[in-house]
Amino acid sequence: MSETLVDRYDALLIDLDGTVYRGSEAVPGAAEAIAAARSKGVGIRYVTNNASRSPQMVADHLVELGFETNVDEVSTSSQAGAAMLAERLPKRSTVLVLGTKALEAEVLKRGLIPTDTAEGAVAVLQGLSMDLGWRQLAEAAVAIRGGALWVACNVDATLPTERGLLPGNGSLVAALKTATDQEPLVAGKPATPLLQQAAKDLGANRPLVIGDRLDTDILGAVNAGMDSLLVLTGVSTEQEAQALPGEQRPTYVGADLSVLHRLP
Repeated sequence: MSETLVDRYDALLIDLDGTVYRGSEAVPGAAEAIAAARSKGVGIRYVTNNASRSPQMVADHLVELGFETNVDEVSTSSQAGAAMLAERLPKRSTVLVLGTKALEAEVLKRGLIPTDTAEGAVAVLQGLSMDLGWRQLAEAAVAIRGGALWVACNVDATLPTERGLLPGNGSLVAALKTATDQEPLVAGKPATPLLQQAAKDLGANRPLVIGDRLDTDILGAVNAGMDSLLVLTGVSTEQEAQALPGEQRPTYVGADLSVLHRLP
């Protein structure tokens, strides 16, 4: 039997938005392609920069869309961001959380205390929330200018949805950069902590990173020294990939996840 692309790897680190679904719609054929990879014994980990939902909510959404999965297969930038703070702060440190209740929950799991005000905050953790407004950003600006450690769960400028591209966490991070003249530490892709931890959790020696964005998924793979597959179901195009310097290009480009089961 001829070798297919997936046969070269022992784990798939798969992006969500724009790769397996767009908002409330699954990408056609994605569930079947991933199920076929799992049937070959390949490890599966959904690795998402979206910090607005808990891992359980992500898993539930995948199941609703027809994917066979569970919470243990989900790694989020909210988990990675909270872990970064826990490594740098004493227990029960106060963290100003810009994000959803799911992000607050990750902070609590790490023994830190979430707050919504700059007063007493020694760190700021920023993730995507559809309800984030000026007053919350203002509190964060005061805390950051006062010396608080700033961690962004991700810096995705846009969020792919069924309505098109909407503002992502990176757009709101950019507002705070302008207001504070500071740069955050970043937990999600293209930084490496999220991908490295996902591969470690799977015990993977030959992981393949799959995503739709050159600036996050593919660059993250490059930074982590991992092979990558760009799928053309979301943001980036094949022409944009070819325009990059050779060392920054994806290892493979495919129309969608079905390319995993074809000859490389």
